[in-house]
Amino acid sequence: MDSVFEQYLGPDGANLVYAEPDDIPKTNATVWILGKSYNSIQELERIRQDIRSRLWCTYRRGFVPLGEAQLTTDKGWGCMLRCGQMVLAQSLIDLHLGRSWFWTTETRDPTYLKIVSRFEDARKCPFSLHQIALMGDSEDKRVGEWFGPNTVAQVLKKLVKYDDWCSIEIHVALDNTIVTDDIYSLCSTESDSSWKPLLLIIPLRLGLNEINPIYIPALQKCFELVESVGMIGGRPNQALYFIGYVGEEVIYLDPHTTQRTGSVGDKSSQTEIELDETYHQKYAARMNFRQMDPSLALCFLCKTRTSFEILLDKLKTDVNSSGNIFEIVKTRTAPWKSPPQKTLKHRQKSNSIQDDFEEINDQKEVTGDDSDGDFEFIV
Repeated sequence: MDSVFEQYLGPDGANLVYAEPDDIPKTNATVWILGKSYNSIQELERIRQDIRSRLWCTYRRGFVPLGEAQLTTDKGWGCMLRCGQMVLAQSLIDLHLGRSWFWTTETRDPTYLKIVSRFEDARKCPFSLHQIALMGDSEDKRVGEWFGPNTVAQVLKKLVKYDDWCSIEIHVALDNTIVTDDIYSLCSTESDSSWKPLLLIIPLRLGLNEINPIYIPALQKCFELVESVGMIGGRPNQALYFIGYVGEEVIYLDPHTTQRTGSVGDKSSQTEIELDETYHQKYAARMNFRQMDPSLALCFLCKTRTSFEILLDKLKTDVNSSGNIFEIVKTRTAPWKSPPQKTLKHRQKSNSIQDDFEEINDQKEVTGDDSDGDFEFIV
């Protein structure tokens, strides 16, 4: 990724020759970014502003030592964790600020700053690299080991339970199956009159060693849905956060840039202002859908019960009609009944991660799912 910046800045960082970045092609084909459609000939800068407003989580260096190895950078191993941060951050931005909200260098919105602070590299931050990596131990992933889409989804599912402000529930649809009763039970209150906002994550494996092209139209349809908050995936051995597409190419944010660690705070100092800018990628990148790794996770945000039911209808009529990539059922069949819910130990305000993770372990016993390689193959 560093080489991309050199195209515009020169190898020594000097802005020697300006060249128009090749981030979005100028074409009459519709450009889709997280459920919004654009014309790149007429709206190129608007597209870039939309992309730049997404929270960009990258490798960092110089953070508080992490794990037994006392790691101070996640370069080389944290890219999927960063992609998990990006999809959750986008969900929180959409939920608390709205999909039409755009970021600028002058932005000091308290809600925005509250969201950013949750992803900074400190143990006290609810969704920091430290919290994700250390909680990954419950998924048999030691600090410094590479995560897959399913593992990071399971870890995020646990972490959101300890942050009341985020006001979101995560459901991970296992075995390529969305079980609606499970989701209604998770998000509906006892009176069934209110709804807890839902981040629905659907891990899939759409091929063996490479993605099966018959499923590309279904993936394209997913980006067109207003509920889309992107996809966690990548190319082989390199995690990326997919946010849209144009033609036969998928558009993504790339976490493989190493930046310094720090706090954005309230953006009252020049240092904090500059650090805030490191959370926003100026230009996205793109690649052909066929280059995607077949292991990925679809992500959707449903703010209300109605939006969830609309999403279900669209998944049935639009996405699965383009390629049957998952099932939607009301209840689980007998062998896949969810285990009894166990009470989680209360997490202390100190954000210690010495809690039990019985729910995830029970899930492994029931489903046999203990790694990201255990997805059902769809070929």
